[in-house]
Amino acid sequence: MPPSKFDLDIEAIRKLAKLLDETGLSEIEYAEGDRKIRCVGARAAVQVAAPAAIAASPVAAASAAAAPVVNGTAVPSPMVGTVYMAASPGSPAFVKVGDRVKQGDTLLIIEAMKVMNPIKSPKAGTITQIMVEDTHPVEFGETLVVIE
Repeated sequence: MPPSKFDLDIEAIRKLAKLLDETGLSEIEYAEGDRKIRCVGARAAVQVAAPAAIAASPVAAASAAAAPVVNGTAVPSPMVGTVYMAASPGSPAFVKVGDRVKQGDTLLIIEAMKVMNPIKSPKAGTITQIMVEDTHPVEFGETLVVIE
């Protein structure tokens, strides 16, 4: 027997993805009867399941709606970890909006598995946006800073 189909509630998925962003949760699940919607990760990969069939493909509609506007070169996170904007607590941040940087300058540090990984500037320019907060987690590919 072919798997049963059901209508996706795109608005419910968007609301769950927005709730993930607002609360900083890593995942959220909502069930109603025999239907279940589960959003996972900071960029809200969404899984929808019905009792007889599991929809295996993620739905990215929520992340497209919440994508920030980036003008310049986005510097993506090369790993999952925790962001540190300074070398140590109480030290000045490596960079702030408006700072001029050279290629190879340290922009921030990402701690992953107890290893401090300096994230270097891929080019010279001016920091126009800082998209992450000190001591907060980041996901692979998440935009850290924008350089123009």
